[in-house]
Amino acid sequence: MKKDFLSVRDFTKEEILHTFEIAQDMKKDPLKYSKSLTFKTLALIFEKPSLRTRTSFDVGIQQLGGFSLYLSPNEINLGKRESVYDVAKNLERMVQGIMIRTFAHSIVEDMAKFAKIPVINGLTDYSHPCQAMADYLTILEVKGKLDNSINLTYIGDGNNVAHSLMFAGARLGVNVTISTPKGFEPNLAAWLQATEDAKQTGAKLQLIYDPLEAVKNADVVYTDVWASMGQESEAQIRRQIFMPYQVNMKLFSNAKPDAIFMHCLPAHRGDEVTDEVIDSTHSVVFQEAENRLHAQKAIMYQLMK
Repeated sequence: MKKDFLSVRDFTKEEILHTFEIAQDMKKDPLKYSKSLTFKTLALIFEKPSLRTRTSFDVGIQQLGGFSLYLSPNEINLGKRESVYDVAKNLERMVQGIMIRTFAHSIVEDMAKFAKIPVINGLTDYSHPCQAMADYLTILEVKGKLDNSINLTYIGDGNNVAHSLMFAGARLGVNVTISTPKGFEPNLAAWLQATEDAKQTGAKLQLIYDPLEAVKNADVVYTDVWASMGQESEAQIRRQIFMPYQVNMKLFSNAKPDAIFMHCLPAHRGDEVTDEVIDSTHSVVFQEAENRLHAQKAIMYQLMK
């Protein structure tokens, strides 16, 4: 039976940890897996551009012995030039997996419903599960554990990245604090799903509007851009609203002395984070970016082998 990866919630805690074991082994010994997906092709559907998603999936499938097929918005124009159903039914006869990076989460859900091959969510406006997998893999590497002794604080917009960090934290038992301006909290349905999952692992999820209070006792301080793709027209007004939530050294110094700084990138330096923080010894943003490759290879390996 085929399995998709549309949300971190599609994997159990045990499956997430097993994925991390595979990812760490792949990182240590990539040649061991170099023929795992021989002659298999992953279609890469991009409705939104990306450096890390494109590079990590493209390189990743090739390192596993397979091929990638990049499909731009102009070639498909999902839902307009061709329906999601027709795209799914065509691709399932020619490739062995689909990665899709798009706007509406319903498009990814429909693609998975219609296609007989595995579908991987490369990002939607609702969630970014591959990013969260790379994030928690990085935390595991740096901190050596993933349990409720780890406190992750997310500062900024309650967006798709915040949702996936909550989902993964709840699954793994990691405490997650969200700090946003009022009116920019995470989606209510996402919050309720995460809090329900957290009951099973003992993870503590909380919303604290004061960023200085939110980062106290944090092992991980995480932020993202204030205006996501599609929100460019709101950038100026958002900059005014979010400036008190900028991760600068004054804010970061309220976290634990050995706290790490994380960002999914791209970063708007001088907005959500200062150079002083992102370029400091606390920052693991490029290790985190690299781990997109290893985490996604482990996901592809399990879904497509």
